[in-house]
Amino acid sequence: MKTNLHYIIVSIALIFTCFLTSATNITKNKEKFVVVLDAGHGGKDPGKPSKHGYKEKDIALSIVLAIGKELEKNPDIEVVYTRKTDVFVDLFVRGKIANKANANLFVSVHCNAHTSQAYGSETYVLGLHRNETNFNVAKAENEVIFLEKDYKKNYGEFDPNSPESYIGLTLMQEEYLDQSIQLASNIQNQFTNKLKRKNRGVKQAGFIVLHQTVMPSVLVETGFITNTQEGRYLNSKKGQKELAIAIKDAIVEYKNSVQQNVSDTIYEETNPVMTTMPGDETLIFDDIVFKVQIAASSRDLEPKSYNFKGLTDISKEKVGDLYKYYFGNTSDYNEIRRLEAIAKQKGYTSSFVVAFQDDKQIKLSEALKTSSN
Repeated sequence: MKTNLHYIIVSIALIFTCFLTSATNITKNKEKFVVVLDAGHGGKDPGKPSKHGYKEKDIALSIVLAIGKELEKNPDIEVVYTRKTDVFVDLFVRGKIANKANANLFVSVHCNAHTSQAYGSETYVLGLHRNETNFNVAKAENEVIFLEKDYKKNYGEFDPNSPESYIGLTLMQEEYLDQSIQLASNIQNQFTNKLKRKNRGVKQAGFIVLHQTVMPSVLVETGFITNTQEGRYLNSKKGQKELAIAIKDAIVEYKNSVQQNVSDTIYEETNPVMTTMPGDETLIFDDIVFKVQIAASSRDLEPKSYNFKGLTDISKEKVGDLYKYYFGNTSDYNEIRRLEAIAKQKGYTSSFVVAFQDDKQIKLSEALKTSSN
């Protein structure tokens, strides 16, 4: 009897231990939101010059480490750094680090400079520079490739001083442009609304470091180290902490926005959603399919109405490490706009219309240029 009791107790203990081990492994294997933080410049590359003695590479690193410290408090976020010390890292290597980490976001932190007392912050996404000022900012950041070994091998015929070299840069990041702009806007809003700093806007330019990544990516020019007052702020612990918290908040806001639209609540389909509204004119675009993107998340859910607040006609697509969820499927642009309104009434306030041609997503502006009946 004692032998049997001992056996039972040992068996229960083993089962309980296995359960705890399994639960721990599930927790460890839970997919996290990965953010790669990139402190601009470093090592033999000091960054932009300042007559006040401030070093861009040191300021950028201090801000990045502070951002990471704040983000790491969130158990759902994993932080990866391209550098944590004063070392030189090739631009293409920074991109490789982000790609290898299968990151959700890439955020590169820098300081601006000018011959005048210009001031304020601006955040860039990869795109064709629309003016000479944007070109000069990108050119200044990209010229660091000349400090790298075998830069011609790593970047081909790219010449930071030639506007023509930038034309092909945007193709890789085009898929993530909307998401990159969303993050950039969050950052600028944080700077403006919470820190009351001059907003120089969200801009596009050809940054090589952004071109190397395959995820939403931004480059933050936190301010001008050449401005007497702003340079002092950037170089201060107070300024660096405030900027770091603002960028952290923008990242968390972005993370929540791409994940918040996936519901944990089951909705009974008592009132099926009306997908047509008789009497309204149609606006048909041949060979184009419009859908309403209502959510994007790392969670893989069945496209059923009970997972999406009662909405019917749900489809999903995996893009990178995200699942995108769509409502509706029509070539009638007026109809998809009505469905967009319905989605927003259901609580998907950040939903928007997307367009597909031959099963590939294209820009909505391009779709609307095609012939219609």
